[in-house]
Amino acid sequence: MASIEITEAATMEDMELETLKPSSNTDVATKREREDEATADENGAVSKKQKLDDEKSVEETRMEKLQENSGEVEEEKKEEKIVDPVKIGPKTFGSSLEMFNYFYKLLHSWPLFLDLNKYEHMVLLELIKKGHPEADKKIGSGVEAFEVREHSVYKSRCFFAVRTDKSAEDFSFRKCVNNILPLPENMQGNSDVNNVLGGGRKKGGGGGGGRGGGRGRGRGRGRGGNRR
Repeated sequence: MASIEITEAATMEDMELETLKPSSNTDVATKREREDEATADENGAVSKKQKLDDEKSVEETRMEKLQENSGEVEEEKKEEKIVDPVKIGPKTFGSSLEMFNYFYKLLHSWPLFLDLNKYEHMVLLELIKKGHPEADKKIGSGVEAFEVREHSVYKSRCFFAVRTDKSAEDFSFRKCVNNILPLPENMQGNSDVNNVLGGGRKKGGGGGGGRGGGRGRGRGRGRGGNRR
């Protein structure tokens, strides 16, 4: 009888152990699942961080590129030597080349020994005042008129300032322009012809022929008007 009780007790113990085993396995599985989830979350966080790092790297590269391009643009701007517009009398010029071309065309299109009109007179007078190193000497007692004449030495067209005392003197518009806004080096000119005439041709000034380089008949001034 005692044997039977022991067996029954052992059987009950075995049943309890068997009942406990699945529960223990379930806990282990659940723990592993949690560990796997944690690992997945950790890997996901790492992946997300890696993705952010990659995006940051791309953005940094893009910003560096923009900064490099911006620097290149700034260097180009410096090389271009951008300047503010300059007002000469009633006319405004955006660059030294624009200013040079205006006076060059005027010099070679205006008839010889004919007073320039009021508009060009104001521009030329202001050009001398702002740009010529000897402005007071060129203006003298005052400028009555400006004319285009053929230079007596270089046989080229140049501007003459005709003073109120009837004396006249040539001046280089190129020199004036360069002093106001520096011209490109290849246009500044080193020869006496360029310095005196401001870029006129050495021979064959054209436009009506010469009449004695600074002497001759001015419009409305009678014959043989000597202005020197």
